[in-house]
Parts: sequence; structure tokens; C-alpha cells
Amino acid sequence: MKKEKIKKMKLNKIFKKPRVLILLFFLLMSFLAINPQFSSTGVAIKSVETNSSAEFAGIIPPDPNDSPTTLERIIKINNQEISTIEDYSTEIEKIQLNEKITITTNQGTYSLLKTDNIGLEVQTASTSNIRKGLELQGGTRVIVKPTEDVNEKDIDELIQVMEFRLNTYGLQDIDLRKANDLLGNNYIIVEMAGATKQEVADLIGSQGLFEAKIKDEVVFTGGREDISSVCRNDGTCAGIRSCSEISEGYICRFEFRITLTQKAAKSQAQETEKLTINYSSSGEEYLSETLDLYLDGEIIDSLNIAADLKGVEATNILISGPGFGETENEAIQAAQKQMEKLQTLLITGSFPFKLEIVKSDAISPVLGQEFLRNAIIAGLFAVVAVALVVFIRYKKFKIVLPMIITALSEIFIILGFAALFKYNLDLAAIAGIIAAVGTGVDDQIVIVDEALTGESEQIYQWKEKIKRAFFIIMAAYATTFVAMLPLWFAGAGLIRGFAITIVVGITIGVFLTRPAFAGIIEELIKE
Repeated sequence: MKKEKIKKMKLNKIFKKPRVLILLFFLLMSFLAINPQFSSTGVAIKSVETNSSAEFAGIIPPDPNDSPTTLERIIKINNQEISTIEDYSTEIEKIQLNEKITITTNQGTYSLLKTDNIGLEVQTASTSNIRKGLELQGGTRVIVKPTEDVNEKDIDELIQVMEFRLNTYGLQDIDLRKANDLLGNNYIIVEMAGATKQEVADLIGSQGLFEAKIKDEVVFTGGREDISSVCRNDGTCAGIRSCSEISEGYICRFEFRITLTQKAAKSQAQETEKLTINYSSSGEEYLSETLDLYLDGEIIDSLNIAADLKGVEATNILISGPGFGETENEAIQAAQKQMEKLQTLLITGSFPFKLEIVKSDAISPVLGQEFLRNAIIAGLFAVVAVALVVFIRYKKFKIVLPMIITALSEIFIILGFAALFKYNLDLAAIAGIIAAVGTGVDDQIVIVDEALTGESEQIYQWKEKIKRAFFIIMAAYATTFVAMLPLWFAGAGLIRGFAITIVVGITIGVFLTRPAFAGIIEELIKE
């Protein structure tokens, strides 16, 4: 009975210590930042396409800065419960074209008609605000480098144009960031889910300079200066118009209309005024030169110019091009992709300078899940291994248990930090967390060894012991911090996550968990 009373008194003293209370406060804040969802239902709305039936029904596209757990979730379709993405796909497929769909979410109810594409992209509802990086959720990463010397302002401008181009093409979950290495080379890292390596390479691996020429004179280019509008997602002015069989397979041609600015129309009129009128074998009248379309210096199509456009400032222009494939379906898909790419480049314009792809990686979602599972297993194994080694060293549960609890607290606060600042956890970051916790256990061993040195437990001796322990801990903290700085830039910043989590982890340890652990040990080792 007396022992139980002593244990209770010690626990009361531990939880009254300011250092322990501060640690508990940060654990609570981390819990709120992570916001774990223990009974999340439905599927989260990932994106809403512009001018789609979903948008017209009033479904608002999520903000990229929204936390994962705040995304609007679809919980019913036509009163049928939706729990998984498979449930969502099954219910949508049951509904016939032009039939009414009633979508119930955690924020409201919407009515819309079933079309070829209702404009919704969904994902599994998140169980926390922790964001998974490329290696853990799958996707594509491309590292590009300017082929010429550029400054920070140029890189910022390029990122803006690049993001506009990728968003216009319809890609979602895009993460663009600039990076540089120890040699001063500038890079841009592009990470995104749901895109193939080839798609990303086609969109950002080239400058995307579109030029329409008559002879050698450029009459208009891509971008807002010359193009005021481009027809997209409208079958009346854009689509695949014809397919035919050729010796190598099939060729399909796409067409879409664009509207020129008055400046571009005037430039074209000046060039067509110089041309003569020719007659085809069927008696149709065309100008003597064609309108040649170039993309990054390579001709992609040549269009005949009707005779009635001679000297006319026409703003309504028809753009066309081919797509090839071994089968008709492949040719249609190739033509569709080429049309979408060309429409995107005409809307967004070219990059301010040429780029080269330095590295390109693609990770499947399945492989990403495998990475995540392996990372969790590795983390648990590390905790068990540390507990075993510490127990062998001290043979006292009252020392081992606080060490493990403190280490787990450190991990939880690091995850809270990542959730709060919307930082994506990748494999490098997870490795950094494990390394930071390992460093923390080293520091805790230093504290315990100092605490157990000597026989007297007088207060002034305890303070001296802790002072010696923290002198060693702070020296180790400083050297580790400095050692991480070069990793911030190494490898174009690809292992920056490792450096960040190490620095954050050891900082949390030195100023939060180590002091709290010292306070706990102070009470537990007293007889």
C-alpha cells in the first residue's frame, strides 16, 4: 500500500512539472494539427473540372491549400451509401446518360445530369492531415534545368507559366518548387499524381514555342498576346473530324477554332495581302502560300488559306493536325492528346527559355503503398530494437518506458509539425524522423547515465548532473545542425526532407522532449 502511494505521489509530481506540462501542450497541439479521423466515411472530392456538370450543379473545387480532412466528401449517390472509390464508380456507371444524379456530401446535396464526364475526380477520404509525398502515394517526378543562366526572378516566372500550363492541361495535385545544388545550378522539381512520365515530359520538357508562319514570316504565336480564346471541350468547334487508313496504320485529324487578337489578325492580313490566288484541280481558290504551324521549330501541319482571306483581318482561325496509331482507336487517342497539348500551349504560351529534363521518375500507387507499409514496419522495428537495447543496458522498466514514450512523443510532434505546415512526408523525411529519434535516445542515455552517477541525490548535485548532460546534448545538437546544412542543397534538394526532419526532430528533442524526460527521470530514480 505504501509503494502504491509513493508511485501515485511521483506521478503527481511528474505531471506538475512545467517541462512535462509544456510537452503535453505540444502533444495536444500536434493532435489537433494531425486531426486523426477514426470514422471517416465517403470519398473525398479531389477536383472539379471547369464548365462541367458538377461545377454547374454548384460543387466548389477544393482549394489546393485545404487540409486533407477538410475536403468535401461524397457520402451518397441517389441515396446509395458510398464508402469507397469502387462504390462511387459502380453507382456512377449504373446511371444512364442524361439521367439525373443526386449527390449528397457532408456539406450539402447537389442535382446534376449524367454526361460523358460529369467533371468529378475523387480519392479515398483522408484519415489525417498528414500529407504523403511522391514515394508514398505514387506519381511522377521530373527535374528540369534551364539551358541558360537565369536569375531568381526568371525561375519564379517560369514556375508560374509551368503551373498554368499543367493546370490548363487538366493535371491535378501539382507540386512545383525550385531547387539548386552545391555548384549553384538552378532546377525546378515537378511532382504530381495521376500523370504519366510521357505526358509530363511532353508538357514541360520543351519550351512549347508555337509559331504560325506564312513563308518565313511569323504571323502569330501562342499566348495571350496573339490568342484571345481557344475552343476546348466543345464538340461544335473542337474535336476529331476524320480518320483514314494508311500503310503504317491509321491517321486521324483534329480541328479546333481559335480567336486571334486584333494585332495578330492585322499581322496575318498584311502577309496574305502579298500572296496571289491559285486554283486547285477541283476549282477551289486558295492563296499561293500555306499557313505553316511550328512547335519548337518543327513543322506540325500546313493549312491552305482560302482566297477570300486575302488581306482580311480575320480573327476566327481553324487549327488542325494529325494523330497516328497502329489501330484507329490508337490514332484517335494520339490525335486527342496532340490537340489537347496544342490547345494548352496556345492558351499558356511558351516558356521564357528552353529547358532540359535532368531526371524523370514514375512510381505507381501500388508501389507507393508498399513503400509506406515498409516504412511503418521499419519504424516499429527501430522502436522495439531501441527498447530492447536500453533494457539490456539498464534492466529497469522505469527507465525504458519513459524513453520509449518520449521517443514516440517526439515522432508525434514531428508529424504534427508536418501536418501544420503542409509538408509532404517522403521516404527521405521518414528516414530523417528515424535518425532524429535515434539521436534523441542517445541524448536520453546521456541524461540517465549522468543521473545515475554518484550516490547522493541532493538537489544541487542533480542540477549539476543535468547541466553536464545538456552541455553534451547541446554540443551534439549544434554539430548535427551544421552537418545538415549542406544536405539542404545536395542532389537538387531531393534529400532536403531528410535534412529538414533531422533539424526539426533534434530541435523538438532538445527544447521539448529532453527537458521533459530529465524531469521524469529526476522523480523516478529517487528512492
